[in-house]
Amino acid sequence: MTQPEKELPPALFMDLDHSGPVPLYHQVATRIERAIVDGELPAGARLENEIALGERLGLSRPTIRRAIQDLVDKGLLVRRRGIGTQVVHGPVTRKVELTSLYDDLAGSGQHPSTRLLLHEVIEADARLGEILGVEPGAPILHLRRLRSADDVPVAVLENYLPTDFTTIGEGDLAEHGLYQVMRSRGTTMRVARQRIGARRAEPDESALLEIDDGGPVLTMDRTAYDNSGRAVEYGHHCYRPDLYSFEITLVDK
Repeated sequence: MTQPEKELPPALFMDLDHSGPVPLYHQVATRIERAIVDGELPAGARLENEIALGERLGLSRPTIRRAIQDLVDKGLLVRRRGIGTQVVHGPVTRKVELTSLYDDLAGSGQHPSTRLLLHEVIEADARLGEILGVEPGAPILHLRRLRSADDVPVAVLENYLPTDFTTIGEGDLAEHGLYQVMRSRGTTMRVARQRIGARRAEPDESALLEIDDGGPVLTMDRTAYDNSGRAVEYGHHCYRPDLYSFEITLVDK
């Protein structure tokens, strides 16, 4: 459910200095950020539009737009197509570890939700058969999901699982992450090989993630293996770069 627009209290901007050395856009951004950090603007709150806010404060639309963009760049606000500007918890920083996005979001205090876009049993082609260690033509499970955090879309997840996971039902994935479901079936993910990249979003990805058409997305390809060395999952995912990043620790040998 879309939240109504929240009008920022005039007292928040009472001390704006129109003649000082600090740019007005920075002063506005700082005060909105303080309202977010203090909880006056909770996650999910929608800000009034730039024109209305500018008119109330006696500031130009470019000034307001620059202030809002600064907070978007910090991951505190997000622009959502057809909805407006909305407060988020902040960007998800994912350590490159063998965890699922669902686990990462829940662990960071956000509330993950899933929209199942595709759930089908298909025949493995030569490429997927090689990745998953099954014969071409063997039945495999193909999933495509939209993962959101506090109702803000973060990632489009596409997964392929070998034959013994084709019984995973749509209901299993509505309330739980894929790795949770797999662990509940006795699977222990032990190691994964993954590649991180970037590209332009496909048209349907732009719409699902509520970003500009052809905007940039982060990508991750991952093959996960269980404790016997068998491939149990292959995933190709794309993420909003303004809300998501990967964190890697480097060690000098």
